Amino acid sequence: MKILGNIIWWICGGLEAAFAYFAGSLVLFCTIIGIPVALQTFKLGLLCLWPFGSMVKDSESSLGCLTIPLNLIWIVFGGFWAFLCHVVFGILLCITIIGIPFGRQHFKMAGLSLMPFGKEVVLRF
Repeated sequence: MKILGNIIWWICGGLEAAFAYFAGSLVLFCTIIGIPVALQTFKLGLLCLWPFGSMVKDSESSLGCLTIPLNLIWIVFGGFWAFLCHVVFGILLCITIIGIPFGRQHFKMAGLSLMPFGKEVVLRF
C-alpha cells in the first residue's frame, strides 16, 4: 500500500516538488553559508520523494542549543511560507475522502518545513 500511495503521490506532483527541493539544495550548496540550510531542504526533498512509510523524528545531532536560533532564522527566511503551502494543500486534500491520506502527508511535511533543524527523516521502504 505504501508503494501505491507513493506512486500516486509522484504522479500528482510529488516528484516535481521533490526535484524543486533538491534543486534548491544544490543552489544553496554553492555558498558556504547556505550549506546548513541546503541540508534541511534536502531532508524536505527526501520526505517529499517518499512520504508514505517515512517518519519524522527528533535527531540526536550535535547542534544542541543552536536548533532554536537556526529554526527561527529558517522561519523568517522562507520556512513559514513552505509551512503555509503544505497546510493549505493538506486542508484542500482532506476535503475529499480519497485525499485524506495525501493531506496527512502534507501535514507531516508542514511540521518538518516549519522547524527542520533538530529533526531527521527516517525512510522505510
